[in-house]
Amino acid sequence: MQIRSVTGVDKLRTLDDRRPMMAPLRNLLNRPAVLVIGLAVHGCGNDGVGPDDGGGEVDLEALFAPASSNEISTVSADWASRSLDAVDVSTELDTVVSVVGLDVRVRIISHLVDGSVRHVGAIITPSSISGSAPVVVYSHGGSAGVDLNYALFGYLPTFGDLARDFIWVVPSFRSEPLIFGDRSWVSEGSGSPWDRDVDDALSLLNAAFVVETRADSTRVGVLGFSRGAGVALLMGIRDDRIDRVVEFYGPTDFFGPFVEAVVSEALAGTPRDLPGMTELDRDVIQPLVRGEIDMAAARLELVRRSSVLFVDRMPAVQIHHGTADDVVSVSQAESLISALEAAGRSEPDVQAFLYEGGPHDRGALIGALERTRGFLVTLLEEGPDPSTPGRLSRPQNSS
Repeated sequence: MQIRSVTGVDKLRTLDDRRPMMAPLRNLLNRPAVLVIGLAVHGCGNDGVGPDDGGGEVDLEALFAPASSNEISTVSADWASRSLDAVDVSTELDTVVSVVGLDVRVRIISHLVDGSVRHVGAIITPSSISGSAPVVVYSHGGSAGVDLNYALFGYLPTFGDLARDFIWVVPSFRSEPLIFGDRSWVSEGSGSPWDRDVDDALSLLNAAFVVETRADSTRVGVLGFSRGAGVALLMGIRDDRIDRVVEFYGPTDFFGPFVEAVVSEALAGTPRDLPGMTELDRDVIQPLVRGEIDMAAARLELVRRSSVLFVDRMPAVQIHHGTADDVVSVSQAESLISALEAAGRSEPDVQAFLYEGGPHDRGALIGALERTRGFLVTLLEEGPDPSTPGRLSRPQNSS
């Protein structure tokens, strides 16, 4: 596989990247194998480990040892057991707006995920679509939900005429708002980055095929940014209908040095202000410290978030990452690229672009949007992609 190194960056800023979210990757060469916890973990509310808690130990070498085939199989079986059907679908808003001279129908819908959590998302259908059309899922970055005003008026126009040829599906993810105009709808449930938010997006996709009869389930792509790029990759792994994924600077490997650094800092009482970190600390790190979950359970939480472990089931993918990214280390893209190469995956179904000096900002990665358009335009061809070389079908639910 050819890895393209792209020189030069632009200074355009975008909505997802207005908030600084983390410090540069720390050097881990001198980290201890075992961290002893006795200080309060800041920013964790009542879940933090304080002096009265007595502290605990976490064996980092055991936590970040390479995943086993049994662990990968266990996670695959769990995914296959989850119900992602569109249940109790309700239309919250149905309206038409004009975007750069093009009328688009916007439907805000809610639906139950796994029969218990009501998730809110959007379906956007350009008026120019008369027959069957491909679907692109927009998977947002950050942890503050999705602003549909920006997606419609700030991002879709960058696709030019191509935007009018797709039906767009936009999840909000559980516990987060979807904002449109002066209104907002908040999805239920507790935040679950790179796990249950994948369920939310896939269930919304199923709902979209029910609500929008022109949506073609044989031509589906996902476009994800940062936190949402990690979701996009996992969506492609878990659903065979997804033909193409474009990921911008997403997390891919929760066993690599980048995540180990993030976890080490949380254990030391200085967690990073990073999307997904609050939930990871709350649901995995602190329960492990307190002995509420064991090492085996904690490792499975890392496995289910690591797309690099499932590249044999990944669809065609295009990777974009800046080498100077100080939010998600470029090592995450490099890990994914290495895993794809080891699995024998190659162009044209795998494309990787590393932007020299590029930051965590899609607008500053010169040529990235043009490459994205070129990669997704193949979805306009009639019928499904016959096969992606090297991709295996996901295990089916036997229940």
